Amino acid sequence: MNRSAPKDFNFVANVMEEWARQAPDALALWWVDENERHQRKITVADIVADAHRAANFFRDCDITPGDPVLVMLPRIPEWWITMLGLIRLGAVPVPSATMLTTRDVRYRIEAAGIRAVITDADGISKLDWFSSKRILVGSRRPGWTSFQAGLRDASPKFTGEPTRADDPGIVYFTSATAGEPKMVLHTQASYGLAHRVTGKLWLDLKPGDLHWCITDTGWGKAAWSCFFGPWLAGATVFAMDARRKFSASCALRTLSSYPITTWCAPPTALRLIVREDLTRFRFRHLRHCTSAGEPLNPEVITAWREATGTTIYEGYGQTETVVLIANIRSRRRKVRPGSMGQPVPGFEIALLDADLQEVPVGAEGEIAVRCRPRRPLGLFREYWRNPGLTAQRFRGDWYLTGDVARRDTDGYYWFVGRSDDVIKSSAYRIGPFEVESTLLEHPAVLESGVVGKPDAIRGQIVKAFVVLRSGYAASDALKAELQEHCKLVTAPYKQPREIEFVKELPKTTSGKIRRVELRGHL
Repeated sequence: MNRSAPKDFNFVANVMEEWARQAPDALALWWVDENERHQRKITVADIVADAHRAANFFRDCDITPGDPVLVMLPRIPEWWITMLGLIRLGAVPVPSATMLTTRDVRYRIEAAGIRAVITDADGISKLDWFSSKRILVGSRRPGWTSFQAGLRDASPKFTGEPTRADDPGIVYFTSATAGEPKMVLHTQASYGLAHRVTGKLWLDLKPGDLHWCITDTGWGKAAWSCFFGPWLAGATVFAMDARRKFSASCALRTLSSYPITTWCAPPTALRLIVREDLTRFRFRHLRHCTSAGEPLNPEVITAWREATGTTIYEGYGQTETVVLIANIRSRRRKVRPGSMGQPVPGFEIALLDADLQEVPVGAEGEIAVRCRPRRPLGLFREYWRNPGLTAQRFRGDWYLTGDVARRDTDGYYWFVGRSDDVIKSSAYRIGPFEVESTLLEHPAVLESGVVGKPDAIRGQIVKAFVVLRSGYAASDALKAELQEHCKLVTAPYKQPREIEFVKELPKTTSGKIRRVELRGHL
């Protein structure tokens, strides 16, 4: 499935336009506003015509192939149209989360050399200082070019030079756990063609499926499950413009009210969802569920399966890649709760030690992707404008992910943690996730973040930051109860020797726990 790319490739020209020729009336996007008062159903033919209009409009705005363009829009149809238009033109979209601060936006614009910005009224205050091309979606403002007006006046037919498969295609800023975010550069084909394995194998999508993924448009997961993956499989993307704080009950109501057949949600959302009374909902159309972004606790998978009869299929990858390791629907490959699954076709995966030697079965090693002698499609080109970090991650014949895992005798991979998050206490190595997962099994715990705290005797001790569920109060007695719970459920040396109750955990824009920030509070 992960074959080499052709010489020329453009996702819009080679995928969307071909789909429009074969099935013009197929539904590409089903969008619902936050209050569920308005909907838009956009066919493949219509979204391709809008993509052409957008490409012509952007070209009239003096945006040229290769120009990096910051796109900061919520989950509205214009985000999809903008992304398609930029890709068709050969410009390089830089999707950015709407929750970014002015400082975050300025850093991205300066780091990437942004030539144009596209946002809505909510983003104006963060971009008023930007003096180059400014395009506004949904309203008008002096000094800004109207997206709607430009789209209305543009031709629905676009002609332009073909883009090469190895031309710059898209740049994502990583949700870094330490330091400033890094720019991940994908080529036209490394996302636009390689996400076939994501959409067809892991998401299990087919023509006629209605796929919903809960993610922000600024996160790489949107490219995985709201853009390239579903459309490469001929499926319909379902999107809800939800800008308020995540609500588990609202998500469940949406899932039961619409004919959604496949669903992807991050572990942070699923942990809240399984705390709801799932017996109140019926998911008549749902057949396949997936999760990614960070490991999913086995007890969440069990609770979901018992309530709905469907299994959650975990997948592993990075902003730098497509899906690399996954549980997929197969008679031969069964889901093992808590495991990331097995490598997907097209990638050779290994667990390596510091000397780039493979570790034995059962031992911990850094997840690595073989990139020589053949570089697999789906692997990013480089950390843009950061050759030092690129050289650090590409060593010998391998791309080093920075993630640590172990492999069992049947070839299933089990996530341990980021290499810099693994706790070394006395003679033991402890993955923070396994302690967090154990704590989550206690009825008082809503979520937790675990880090290593320096200790003169042990080197490090395990410290847990715990968010309690409503109805529970912080106390020394509860700390002792949680410690005893951990000693009974997992190996005693993994118990948190210190517990601090907090109201919330610091997280990246993609919902991952920022353990580096927790370590700053030690």
